Amino acid sequence: MQTVSVVGSGIGGLATAIRLAVKGYQVDVFEKNQGPGGKLSVIRNRDFIFDAGPSLFTQPGNLEELFSLAGKDIRDYFRYRSVDIACRYFFEDGRQVNAYTSAEAFAGELQAVTGEDPTAVLDYLRQSERVYEGVGTIFLNYSLHKPSTWLHRRILTAMRIAGYDHLFRTLDEFNRSRFRTTEAVQIFNRYATYNGSNPYRAPGMLSLIPHLEQNQGTFYPEGGMYSIVDALYRLALDLGVRFHFNRRVERILVRQGRAAGVVADGEQHASDFVVSNVDAYFTYLRLLQDPARAEKVLRRERSSSALIFYWGMAKEFPGLHLHNIFFTRNYPEEFRHLFDLKKMYADPTVYVNITAKMEKGQAPEGKENWFVMLNAPALAGPYPEEDVRASRRQVIDKGHCMAPVQIPGSPPF
Repeated sequence: MQTVSVVGSGIGGLATAIRLAVKGYQVDVFEKNQGPGGKLSVIRNRDFIFDAGPSLFTQPGNLEELFSLAGKDIRDYFRYRSVDIACRYFFEDGRQVNAYTSAEAFAGELQAVTGEDPTAVLDYLRQSERVYEGVGTIFLNYSLHKPSTWLHRRILTAMRIAGYDHLFRTLDEFNRSRFRTTEAVQIFNRYATYNGSNPYRAPGMLSLIPHLEQNQGTFYPEGGMYSIVDALYRLALDLGVRFHFNRRVERILVRQGRAAGVVADGEQHASDFVVSNVDAYFTYLRLLQDPARAEKVLRRERSSSALIFYWGMAKEFPGLHLHNIFFTRNYPEEFRHLFDLKKMYADPTVYVNITAKMEKGQAPEGKENWFVMLNAPALAGPYPEEDVRASRRQVIDKGHCMAPVQIPGSPPF
């Protein structure tokens, strides 16, 4: 039996381990932490539960596929349900928009609240689907490093579907050409932040992202996002994957130009193949000890980052939903600060995720668990403490200005 060493037990590492185990490999996963999940972890504090990582769940079919490949019933491991409102948007003039996962309802909501033409919204979402199906799936399912991908006739078809606007106009320019209200443009511009991009520089191609959330649907995993990790971990164990926790991989063994195993805590573990679920920069710098290639990765433009607070709230807020976004009044200026000045903006856009809205037990009775995230610049080190304190104050001040929220002056912790 051929063997594979997987470095890191994040979602990518778990999914890869499962696929390889299904194909008959003996898989060993090495993880420096005491449990699986990587960036998708969980925080428990005073009966409040917080997902410390991704908070939006779309495309459950990707998970279902893993269980199907393994010949297992996903319902024995994991359950989820659809959410009627993908996000609730708040504008500083007091208006609110519910982004219903029904395209017709969403279009009607934008018309009622902002005056946006519902036909424009429906056309946009239909086009988003066409571009995703005709272009997005190609670059998800085929390697960009293989000439055969670029030489295949599917690329010509994809280019015809994309067209000039998707390739050569910014997302903001693309959206302003489709909508007549600033609110609709701002809502659809914010999808650039899904991969840390600037909508005033990123291409219109990112307009395919709303298809995942608005057309295919938004979902809630029972038990919170970490239940995805737990389900995949249990599936991997059932397939015979071996996990080595609290084992930091120091480097990847290379012999005659091929990966030959890993060194973890000073011990060598030989294997036929190695998969790294570690960030590319650190894979090259530390695991492969190739600083030149690491430097090439480092020179690439960085995405924006995020500043996150985990707040246990002493009361419930009926005006909020599972996903909430409080927009800045000046979106272009916020991104100028993030990407040009490399500074936090004084009036940041704020995202609040509250899983207690969907499930009892995520917070004590009558209270809520707030995952609060602000757009932030990419910095080489930790954020200055004074910036963190100022950002915390800005979030609370923004809440005081918006009637549905009315955040207390100081969260309990």
